[in-house]
Amino acid sequence: MITFLPKQIECLNALGLDSPAEVVLFGGAAGGAKSFTGCAWQIQRRLKYPGSRGLIGRSKLDTLKKTTLKTFFEVAGLFGLRANEHYYFNAQSNVIRFYNGSEIILKDLFAYPSDPSFDSLGSLEITDAFIDEVSQVTKKAVDIVRSRIRYRLNQFNLTPKILLTCNPSKGWLYNEIYAPWRAESLPAFIQFIPSRVTDNVHLPPTYAETLARLPEMDRKRLLEGDWDYDETADALFLTDDVLRAFRASEPTGELFITADVARLGKDRTVIALWRGLSLIQITELRKKKIDETAAVIRALADQYKVKLSNVIADADGLGAGLVDVLKCREFRNGAKATKPERFVNLKAECFFKLAEYIELNRVIFPQAHRDVIVKELDLIRRKNPDGDGKLAVTGKEEIQRSHGISPDYADAIAMRMFFELFPNYGRYSYA
Repeated sequence: MITFLPKQIECLNALGLDSPAEVVLFGGAAGGAKSFTGCAWQIQRRLKYPGSRGLIGRSKLDTLKKTTLKTFFEVAGLFGLRANEHYYFNAQSNVIRFYNGSEIILKDLFAYPSDPSFDSLGSLEITDAFIDEVSQVTKKAVDIVRSRIRYRLNQFNLTPKILLTCNPSKGWLYNEIYAPWRAESLPAFIQFIPSRVTDNVHLPPTYAETLARLPEMDRKRLLEGDWDYDETADALFLTDDVLRAFRASEPTGELFITADVARLGKDRTVIALWRGLSLIQITELRKKKIDETAAVIRALADQYKVKLSNVIADADGLGAGLVDVLKCREFRNGAKATKPERFVNLKAECFFKLAEYIELNRVIFPQAHRDVIVKELDLIRRKNPDGDGKLAVTGKEEIQRSHGISPDYADAIAMRMFFELFPNYGRYSYA
């Protein structure tokens, strides 16, 4: 017999038939019995609705089996369910089948480059879903899973329900659920249940003591359940410095065009027009073909008399075709830096150079794009992936997975530093 804690009851009520919530986020401190609640809910639903089908997902299936699945077995035992009698787990198909015909599918929800649209979930039909540690999963994955919740809903007179659990994070969950909840503007179909360590009276006192000794950022997240923890330790751009760049000024100097081109599976191209270090105009294109994008850039260059040698576009993905059409400069993110002993690649060197220039108050941004520029530059973080001391920045794919947005404006802006790093381009090439 299980006696649920008050927060667990609140969460289960939010998932109940009388609640308008379709999405429930149970998020906060470590040790809040969130995974336990998710497993208990899945078991209750499978027992109550014979022949129904649930999903338990996590970023990586291997991690799910080592963590969430073990919690499932524990909870099943507390319900009096015995393996190979009341339920059967097939480790090959990753399906848990119950004696009444219900089943739970275990799913890997990582955003693999080979399956950016999650086509692997295309034929899936489920009655409900529980995604554990959802901060490690992209918003797109969650949306796709939600779109598959339709199995036997009419038969059981149910509405779609999905439970998400996590510790505090600064990704898409913060922007789309926590921040609106704090502002009391969360729509009725989404409900947020905050969690703290003190909510779980079954934890040993030493658990909280251990969390209290963690570094400040981890202590605030995991002990206090604080979603507004300070994440500036690895920040590349200080907010005050970036905000100072939005000021009135008479731009001077040569004209440049930098373009971050839509890649396969992405529909946004950002084109930046510069005079000196002043960003004077941004053009955003959506779902344009290469020749259409090239025509826009060529017209912009003709209008402002920008030399083709001062036009640069990223040559990764579809951008390579644009470079071929325009015969302009190419920017390769993984190219060798001018100081390879310090930077892992050219992209990292450009972002660090941009941070330096912004700190020195040399860059000017337009007020019209203030919100998106501030937000995207804040997503660019210092990173040391190889431990070799070389400076690196967060990759675009990682940002997309964690935050649900692509930092296209930030990339187009950072490309302007190419001409600062290679002022004599034409006489001296880069590798």
